[in-house]
Amino acid sequence: MSESGHSQPGMYGQGRRRRRRRGDRDAGLPGQNLSGPSRDREYQPRERRDGSEDPPGPLIQKTPIILAKPPGERAKPSQNAPVSGAPVLEKPIMLMKARDDGGKPGTPPEAAAQPSGPGPSKMEREGQRPTQPVYQIQNRGMGASASSSAVDPMVGQSKLLPPEKMKHSIKLVDDQMNWCDSAMEYLRDQTDMLVVGVIGLQGSGKSTIMSLLSANTPEEDQRGYVFRAQTQEIKERGGNQSTGIDFFITQERVIFLDTQPMLSPSILDHLINNDRKLPPEYNLPHTYVEMQSLQIAAFLFTVCHVVIVVQDWFTDLNLYRFLQTAEMLKPSTPSASHDSTGSSGNDDGAEYYPHIVFLQNKARQDDFCPRNLKNMHMVVDKLMAHSHLKYKGKLSMLDCNIFPGLGQDYLATEVNMFLLPMQENDGEDNLTKAGSGAYPLFSLLPGYRGHPAFSTMVSKLRSQILAMPRCQLSHTILTEKNWFHYAARIWDGVKKSSALSEYSRLLC
Repeated sequence: MSESGHSQPGMYGQGRRRRRRRGDRDAGLPGQNLSGPSRDREYQPRERRDGSEDPPGPLIQKTPIILAKPPGERAKPSQNAPVSGAPVLEKPIMLMKARDDGGKPGTPPEAAAQPSGPGPSKMEREGQRPTQPVYQIQNRGMGASASSSAVDPMVGQSKLLPPEKMKHSIKLVDDQMNWCDSAMEYLRDQTDMLVVGVIGLQGSGKSTIMSLLSANTPEEDQRGYVFRAQTQEIKERGGNQSTGIDFFITQERVIFLDTQPMLSPSILDHLINNDRKLPPEYNLPHTYVEMQSLQIAAFLFTVCHVVIVVQDWFTDLNLYRFLQTAEMLKPSTPSASHDSTGSSGNDDGAEYYPHIVFLQNKARQDDFCPRNLKNMHMVVDKLMAHSHLKYKGKLSMLDCNIFPGLGQDYLATEVNMFLLPMQENDGEDNLTKAGSGAYPLFSLLPGYRGHPAFSTMVSKLRSQILAMPRCQLSHTILTEKNWFHYAARIWDGVKKSSALSEYSRLLC
């Protein structure tokens, strides 16, 4: 109280506490000190649950200051609290950062640590996937400009441009029967490809058909076809245009192989007149020409998904005998190695045989008669009955709406056969046939052909060929580049085949 007898308000009020000094604490009774253990008696160490004792000395407890931190600085309580002294890790966030930012400077060591185990890490296993180049392409395009807000989209898409488009065919096997490596630069490391080859006699239209199936249309000039067709001069002197094997690949990754004519009389005439030196294992020119044809056919039967046999009339029995001989001399499918166990799609003892399509080029109007068509299918089925080539069940003219009145069960023995009419300009042909007739009304109507237009038939054939099954060529999955090396090895084996050498000795 003051001298006036009045107490000073707020000095010892309810809202203000009395400040104490450290030395003004009440000593209290011995053993009742609340701030720690009594110093008047000896401290008895407690036994832990695991049987060990606390280290000697006074027990240091956490002071209330730790619990009096502001709410923003307090650690969030977790259900599984770690041992005191260990840092609290936020598992989902820190694990994700460890995969992406583990090698960057400034990353804490806890985040950069990777879980160790006996096997390879998860990132190493994921790096072997085929999708790895996609991430590398994205990093190359956007790594330098990731910090900036404006990103040039062309930088990231520069590596995603389509492959170079071929404008003309190139040589896979030259006229000396030597392998060429110029096709390697057009191939990619991808497995979704279709290989289509063609064989046929001289002048049957193989190069024209392959050009129309690959990159050209019937309305274009034949001099601009990717596979050069016979010129009028070559036709007049009975020569052949194609030599060896020509290669062309489309943007849809379809590989077309055009070949020289089988059993060509013009090649035989060239050998005889030019006195070309024959290999020592072949004594006669006609034996060498037949061996060349068998080598090409056996090669196509090994490296192609589809082989088209082109004929311009029905039918030559010697051609079927030639096909059976080439099938007999076909190299066996290489067996899968022990390293590729599990990646093979075929059994180790299974032989590969391609799908074969019989194409009747320059067909007449009578060939499109349903009765004649049925007889043609029956004859081919009888001739190929003992063949392992897949000659039926994959191509049908009845599915193309060419014969709308025929049912699916009309052809009991339907083989892979397609008919193409004579290529001609329909408009000029109709005007020429009409002339100055007595019936001008009927002269303006198109003549009866028994089939759709040539361009329509080619379009239907292309859709049927491109829809053929893409079976596995070997016991391991092949990319385009692997197919090229595989085909080079097969060609080298065909040229050195002991079976072909033995067959040539039998012919002599």
